[in-house]
Amino acid sequence: MRVQKLLILGLFCCLPALSIAQAASPEATILALEKKWTDAYKLRNITLMTSMLADDFVITVEDGNMYGKMGYMSHTADTSTQVDVAEESDLKVRIHGNVAVVTGAYHETGTFKGKRYEYHDRLTDVWMKIDGQWRLLASQYSVPLAQ
Repeated sequence: MRVQKLLILGLFCCLPALSIAQAASPEATILALEKKWTDAYKLRNITLMTSMLADDFVITVEDGNMYGKMGYMSHTADTSTQVDVAEESDLKVRIHGNVAVVTGAYHETGTFKGKRYEYHDRLTDVWMKIDGQWRLLASQYSVPLAQ
């Protein structure tokens, strides 16, 4: 009986440590959100994308156009663009309190009005923890100059 009590007591003492070990780091959380965002974009899941954005979200896309939250959702919902590949790589996350800055590479292929396109970009995303939830605040996608 005493051994059972010690085992039960030991188990309860270890549970908090296990919870802490299993909690995702802020960096891992942001990387998961980046993947979720990119997948939602590819699938044109406007509802999910909108839920991930801060109200004052702003994005600058490859051609230099800037959009706010609703403008970008309209741009993304445009069915004249069909995204075949949307993938990020070489992502680096820097956490500064309730702000996370992500830099990396982005690759996209698809069709626009029936014409094939391909982007190889560099990206910067800024996430902010607002009311306990990470929200995408700003994005910048740019095409590196040919060397």
